[in-house]
Amino acid sequence: MTTIASDGLQGLKYGAPELKIIINKNTVRAFIVTSSVLLLLLLGYVVSQIIAERMRVPIPKVRMTRVSLESLAPPPSSDDAPPPPPPAETMVNTGPAARAGTPVPVPDALLAPDAKDFANVDEVNRASSVGGDGNDNGGFADMGNGNVNVQTREAEPDVDEFIAVEKEPNFDYAALQKSVKYPDMARRNGIEGVVLVAALIGKDGKVMKTQIVDSEHELLNDAAVKAVLATSFTPGIQNGNPVMCWVRIPLRFQLR
Repeated sequence: MTTIASDGLQGLKYGAPELKIIINKNTVRAFIVTSSVLLLLLLGYVVSQIIAERMRVPIPKVRMTRVSLESLAPPPSSDDAPPPPPPAETMVNTGPAARAGTPVPVPDALLAPDAKDFANVDEVNRASSVGGDGNDNGGFADMGNGNVNVQTREAEPDVDEFIAVEKEPNFDYAALQKSVKYPDMARRNGIEGVVLVAALIGKDGKVMKTQIVDSEHELLNDAAVKAVLATSFTPGIQNGNPVMCWVRIPLRFQLR
């Protein structure tokens, strides 16, 4: 058994000489690969520089001219006479000359007959913009027997503003859902979904404003808004009085 083992080991030739041969081959191969990579990188750099040079916009050369102080014209002398002023505009007097002054009060007896028909300052202050019957009652002008109708517009609440109401606006949801007209474009494309419409209900129960809060498809929005605008509402109630408030209405679009 020992003899066979020794013969087998002696048959294997793998030592320092074989390692040297392998190292030499790998070294030569590594040198060739490294050189090839460096040449490729160098070639790529040269090509990129050539392309960049061709794409670069040439800078125009500005020709410089040297000017000496001796070739400049002398500065203007201060002894020269200033230019004449522009000619004055001639005023054409087409009427009598007027002079300004302080007005002097004149008694009514000295006024001309045609000047007595004009109202004085006190009468102008009491006059009405709509005219009168000629009777001067003194004091302020008649403003419709003192009854001035001033209409104030109530501020509209925001869609997200909380409004406390005892009774919210009421409407027939089933009738509203049935009144919705399915858009032809959405029907042909098989589009379904839910549109959430916010409606501002006034004190008279009419829809004052609408807003799309959420929608699954924009083709359904117009039909939902038109259905809400055509619906009758009862206004919200707070302290026994109608109030303006928002109500949110979900409308479902579903193909049968």
